[in-house]
Amino acid sequence: MSDNQEIERWNARYASEDYVFGTAPNAFLVSQRDLLKPGQRALAVADGEGRNGVWLARQGLDVLSIDFSEAALAKARKLAAEAGVTLQTECCDLAAWNWGAPRFDLVAAIFIQFAAPPFREIIFHRINDVLKPGGLLLLQGYRPEQLGYKTGGPPQRENLYTAAMLREAFGDMTILKIAEYDAERAGSGCLNSFPRKISGVPPGCFR
Repeated sequence: MSDNQEIERWNARYASEDYVFGTAPNAFLVSQRDLLKPGQRALAVADGEGRNGVWLARQGLDVLSIDFSEAALAKARKLAAEAGVTLQTECCDLAAWNWGAPRFDLVAAIFIQFAAPPFREIIFHRINDVLKPGGLLLLQGYRPEQLGYKTGGPPQRENLYTAAMLREAFGDMTILKIAEYDAERAGSGCLNSFPRKISGVPPGCFR
């Protein structure tokens, strides 16, 4: 499938009035509320319909929400308006986007496992590049065990996270926490595998 076909597929999926992934923020992101400070500059990577970016904005952060689907970002702006918050949005291809110099206090990368290893390496490097000294990365994704549960997530094993892979990828950051666990999906009785939550600050900076 070409990049244009993939964009068209997601735009078609996001074209409905309903929010595909709901409007409630990711539970892991919410659990990290104490690490956030009003006025911080935040980047929400592949933020889709904006449920996480809008929640960050509601916490008083200055948020840029990026995604490659304009249909999704239109719904993100609508969600922000309904919440009474400001959300900056930018439609972009993460591979070609100008990430820029260190300018964010926080990067939220929640379930961005559409990226195969070569592309993932680029994204991880760029995230590191745009974090200010002392900046915080909040990352969540599936681990390989998820394939056995068949309750969502990418089917490609190579796109999934392991603790070793994340420690290597973010070896130049101070890891505040990595946790892996299985959690029951509310109302379904199925098991999801929610791995790796990594929060980090560059060496020499303290939190």
